[in-house]
Amino acid sequence: MPKKSIEVVLKEHTDELMAMSGVVGTAQGLCDNKPCIKVYVVALTPELKKKIPKSLEGYAVEVEVTGEFRALPKK
Repeated sequence: MPKKSIEVVLKEHTDELMAMSGVVGTAQGLCDNKPCIKVYVVALTPELKKKIPKSLEGYAVEVEVTGEFRALPKK
């Protein structure tokens, strides 16, 4: 059982995850109906696969390939 809330764990680790080349976002989500941390990447390279942990402080980490995020133009 994790000692910290997922919100706190995500906040504490987002900067470190976002510093990895190819990571474009992080979020809180559900994996097998349990809270988990999602890490969004442009492409899942072997280097990123090694760097991104499988879990953080008791929460599973799931990597999703999303490509790059772009802001929609204002209307």
